[in-house]
Amino acid sequence: MLYRIAADGLVLFHLLFILFVLFGGLLVLKWRHLAVLHLPAVAWGISVEVFHLMCPLTDWENRMRDAAGQSGYGGGFVEHYIWPAIYPAGLTPGIQVGLGAVVLALNLWVYLRLVRRLRRDGRH
Repeated sequence: MLYRIAADGLVLFHLLFILFVLFGGLLVLKWRHLAVLHLPAVAWGISVEVFHLMCPLTDWENRMRDAAGQSGYGGGFVEHYIWPAIYPAGLTPGIQVGLGAVVLALNLWVYLRLVRRLRRDGRH
């Protein structure tokens, strides 16, 4: 029972991490010190998508589910939890590269705004 609760908690943490990768730059616009956490998270998120890496959180969750007597799942967190809710088809390498590009573009936009704001604030 404890392993199942831990696995479910890890799923929630995993989702929050993905949301932080995608939208954490907006928090950085308000609290600049969060860039120290956000930039490495973005680098990891892009790397996982572009290079098709297995996220260690997925492996950790599968191990906890196995310990709880539940079956784990193949693939990654996004393929297992997110994509079935959005798209009925499987995740392809092309889609993963596209997702990585979206994460990169969104965060480049946010950080360009931050740099412009820092430059403007530094002049006054």
